[in-house]
Amino acid sequence: MEIDATTLRDLSVFNADAEDSVFHKINFTRTTGGRTELEQLLRHPYHDLNRILATQETIRWILKRESAWPAEITNGTLMVLEKYYTYNFDTIPNSSSPVDALAYKLFHGPDFSMVRYTLGHFLDFFRGINRILAAYSDEGAPSLLKELLLEVRARMDHDVIREAVAVGSVEKMRRQQFLALGHFLLYRYKHQLQDLLRLYHRLDAYYGMAMAVLHLGLHFPVVRSQSTPVIKAEGLFHLLLDEPVPYNLRLDYENNFLFLTGANMGGKSTFIRAVGISVFMAHVGMGVPAASMELSLFDGLLSNIQVQDNIFKGESYFFNEVQRIKNTVLKVADGKKWLILIDELFKGTNIEDAMNCSTAVIKGLVKVKSSLFVLSTHLYEIGASLMDYPNIAFRYFETEVRGDQLLFSYQLREGISNDRIGYLILRREKVIDLLENLPGAAGAINHKPPSA
Repeated sequence: MEIDATTLRDLSVFNADAEDSVFHKINFTRTTGGRTELEQLLRHPYHDLNRILATQETIRWILKRESAWPAEITNGTLMVLEKYYTYNFDTIPNSSSPVDALAYKLFHGPDFSMVRYTLGHFLDFFRGINRILAAYSDEGAPSLLKELLLEVRARMDHDVIREAVAVGSVEKMRRQQFLALGHFLLYRYKHQLQDLLRLYHRLDAYYGMAMAVLHLGLHFPVVRSQSTPVIKAEGLFHLLLDEPVPYNLRLDYENNFLFLTGANMGGKSTFIRAVGISVFMAHVGMGVPAASMELSLFDGLLSNIQVQDNIFKGESYFFNEVQRIKNTVLKVADGKKWLILIDELFKGTNIEDAMNCSTAVIKGLVKVKSSLFVLSTHLYEIGASLMDYPNIAFRYFETEVRGDQLLFSYQLREGISNDRIGYLILRREKVIDLLENLPGAAGAINHKPPSA
């Protein structure tokens, strides 16, 4: 699925403030390499339904046996293994002679100790890999996982590795035995070990995804390849909120354009991001933050939420809004299935201009039936001119005013909002009082400078 850097930023998939991101939220990997693999999976959502389903099956398979995942493979263990191949050893002997082994210990003591220490971590790693092979290689294993494990098994298929694991620990080996093992690993097994680490990192990424499904209450969506776009979700929620309010949503060929209104802070932006994050995660092959979800396979996901100006290029906020909309029009014109998310059109110009521009954009986009659109606006007035379009669904977030208190239900209602609470918020936050009590403000209007 095509997705650009702006959309990834709008949906907070990756943020400079890492803890406030989708990636940080779902990262349950155990190693740095697994974290990197997971990031790569998120940066390249699939447009291949078979790949999505294969990833779902792999995650489910790991979940069934999650207690079997080896605790002995830690990030520290893998760091020790990688360091082994960068350490400047004096040549490690490959000899069965106890005399040669003793000489290496006496004359190359630090290197001897490094080999002995590192081999303990190698054995931990090999035992952990064997546990994965034993627990996850059943006949019914998903094809994606089975192929990975076949590659792992091929790298483990060596008599020296089997014999070392059978001994159990470095303490049970004679000096010449573990030096011969150290020689083999350093001089003959480097490339296989690098392949094995790469394969484990990919497995760790899938393990992390499985743990995210388990601990975050995610559910696997039903994804279909079909000619018309659809999203049906119940109990959809925003992944990054501590106490999210769930939504129900249905968009399809008949109602493919959601016109969303409501007061500021009412939940429009949160809802739009929740939809985008869920569709994005579905195309990665993960579970989604919803009680249930069905959706078509999308060709792309494009957002227009946090447009920025560019002072270095001399580009205004409004100009970049126009460019983003232009890019949107070019994308959806190809007849492919896109999910388009737009939050508050044309914030960078005056109200009358914004209404004219917004109406023109909506009346153009609403003609495109191959894509789905979610658009929010504070320009409620333009809704009246759109009532004749049968494929537009009008929804709003309700705000209740009790005295100076604002109550948000964060629930979608049918229709168009007419809330006007901006001045109320100014008054509630004491901004009006502060303005009225600015020192010298009253006298400044009629103030005359003293005569010379």
